[in-house]
Amino acid sequence: MITVQDITSFLESVAPSHLQESYDNSGLIVGSPDDTVTGILFCLDSTEDIIEEAVRRNCNMVVAHHPIVFRGLKRFNGSSYVERTVIRAIRERVSVYAIHTNLDNAYFRGVNSKIAEKLGLTETEILLPKPGQYQAGAGLTGYLSAPMTETDFLHHVKNTMNTPCVRHTRLSGRSVNRVAVCGGAGSFLLADAIRAGADAFVSADFKYHEFFDAEDKLIVADIGHFESEQYTIQLLSDIIREKYPTFALHLTEVRTNPVYYL
Repeated sequence: MITVQDITSFLESVAPSHLQESYDNSGLIVGSPDDTVTGILFCLDSTEDIIEEAVRRNCNMVVAHHPIVFRGLKRFNGSSYVERTVIRAIRERVSVYAIHTNLDNAYFRGVNSKIAEKLGLTETEILLPKPGQYQAGAGLTGYLSAPMTETDFLHHVKNTMNTPCVRHTRLSGRSVNRVAVCGGAGSFLLADAIRAGADAFVSADFKYHEFFDAEDKLIVADIGHFESEQYTIQLLSDIIREKYPTFALHLTEVRTNPVYYL
């Protein structure tokens, strides 16, 4: 018998809960640690469609990257997708667990190490170490196997990260060798990427005026929030499969990205 506690404890051996940021709400959001798990559905966002899929695929636990509840809820009357998702999960007896910024901050087998792996980066280092924590922090830097032109690098990022669009800063004609990455909203690390000597910074959610902050010192490649973290779904499944190789583990077939491109 495998319980919710068994699953969450193993995940937190990779990404301890104390690594999450103060604003975050990682952890068990719906369900009891003592509940027996019959199957797990992995996703980026736990939504109503995800809970429906979990029920359809006989999974009574959802492991998501993003917490469905970020702020306190005062009512449960179904007036928002957050409330409806929580109500549906409780009604269907589906446990919902989120492993967010603690997985972002984990160096080994974290969100950014997965991005670095996809891009083929080597000699990786934490971009902004977390004070007082060993091998933990925000973002990573690493090296390509061989330098690329800026255009070739942007095509490499677009194809490898399976994104329909890369928003980027002005090209300077320099080659790209050292690359910084940060899954999700990473503009807060731009100055750190510049200080680290990165030739390019792959992340998401840059605002218009933040592109100016690159000041032609590196190429900012904004690939979209969902696109930057989409391989986290596989990462989470791989972590659990290491411990429970024969257990019923499923990757969601629902694309939860709320952003569409014309």
